[in-house]
Amino acid sequence: MRYLPKSPQDRIDMLAAIGEVTPGVSSIDDLFATIPAEYQFKRDLAIPRQHGESEIVDAFKTFAAGNATGYTSFLGAGVYRHYKPVLIDTVVSRGEFLTSYTPYQPEIAQGTLQAMFEFQTMICELTGMEIANASMYDGSTGAAEAIMMAVRVTGRNAAVLARTVHPEYREVIHTYAQHQAIPTAEVPFDRETGRVDLASLDASITPDTACVLIQSPNFFGTIEDVAAIAEIAHAKGALLIVSIAEAVSLGVVRPPAEADIVSLEAQSFGVALSFGGPYCGVIACKEKFLRQMPGRLVGETKDASGKRGFVLTLSTREQHIRREKATSNICTNQALVALMVTVFLTVYGKEGLRELGEHNLAKANFASRSFTADGGARQLFTTAPFFNEFVLDLPESAEDINTALLKEKIIGGLPLRKWYPELGPNASLWCATELTTRAQIDATTHALSTVAVPAGAAR
Repeated sequence: MRYLPKSPQDRIDMLAAIGEVTPGVSSIDDLFATIPAEYQFKRDLAIPRQHGESEIVDAFKTFAAGNATGYTSFLGAGVYRHYKPVLIDTVVSRGEFLTSYTPYQPEIAQGTLQAMFEFQTMICELTGMEIANASMYDGSTGAAEAIMMAVRVTGRNAAVLARTVHPEYREVIHTYAQHQAIPTAEVPFDRETGRVDLASLDASITPDTACVLIQSPNFFGTIEDVAAIAEIAHAKGALLIVSIAEAVSLGVVRPPAEADIVSLEAQSFGVALSFGGPYCGVIACKEKFLRQMPGRLVGETKDASGKRGFVLTLSTREQHIRREKATSNICTNQALVALMVTVFLTVYGKEGLRELGEHNLAKANFASRSFTADGGARQLFTTAPFFNEFVLDLPESAEDINTALLKEKIIGGLPLRKWYPELGPNASLWCATELTTRAQIDATTHALSTVAVPAGAAR
């Protein structure tokens, strides 16, 4: 934007001063002579008039009316629709939390520090780990940081990834790994169970393997056999990292206590979908790995008067120590998003989280049975347990089915051909949560039966 002198004399003085350095400048337009005429903006900006508050509110209502409303969605794949208690926004909107940043000064940040301490405690209870940090960016960066942590712990320099780990998590991991000189290998999945192929896993681990990374529930929604995988990894001196993309599963699924490191995406715990972020990644681990944990850790202490207090006890980020000694480049403050998770878990409690998990499990089971019995689809990987996601083999292309369903205001499952071409063009990942109603499932079943080949017909 051009500078506008306050008075004609100011303009003359300014041009005179510029002319002493740059001869030939005698007008404001001369300053822009090097810009081709067709790219010069010479008209006034089309800025609308000022509006009153009531007019602005009406305008935003009009904008909102243009959004997609009344749609049923069966998308999951790492981002999940769950009920968000209104208390969360009430708490995180308070200025003490909303406008604060890194709590370097504990004497004025006890509220934030205590909330982070409670967050860490709850995460440990959920995951079966002994230590948890105060959050990473999201589940994908948490998984990548966990691998680098394992490399530091073991002194080895390679990683083995299950192909059932979220494809986009794997892409983020590869981005990190290539610049850290960490070679990675992928292990295929069993075509019957949708779980990691244990024989291939055993063969993939070498003396250079620092860790094995799996996801459970995995990208197909299937629960992995964590104990069996841990036994294989530990027998060869590698650490086991378990990534959890759907945190609500911990309400009913046994925590991966056999793991050495757990990387968790806590978005399901009260964090809005928000078009992909910000979310809440977490790393939890065994206490013996504490010094190699990235991010920061809040601890409990006592002040000079013997009163309970909270402080940052471990901050191995490049903000706090020399860059070459830092364990992480995660430097922003995720405490506000972690606070959302803390409020969510406080509201639900242990019994509430268990019931929430049971609702998700029941809805997904009902939806899968309905879609396969009456919707003309076939469910894959039925010989292993699943949580709130499942893979369907549709009678037609998943993209074509979704296009037809969209006309009925139904957003179908995620087509898997892009990441898993071996499953064919009809494979699709579907998700049902506690917000998915029976009426929506019934309506979708009917829509599937009208756009797909009827059950029992030739495929």
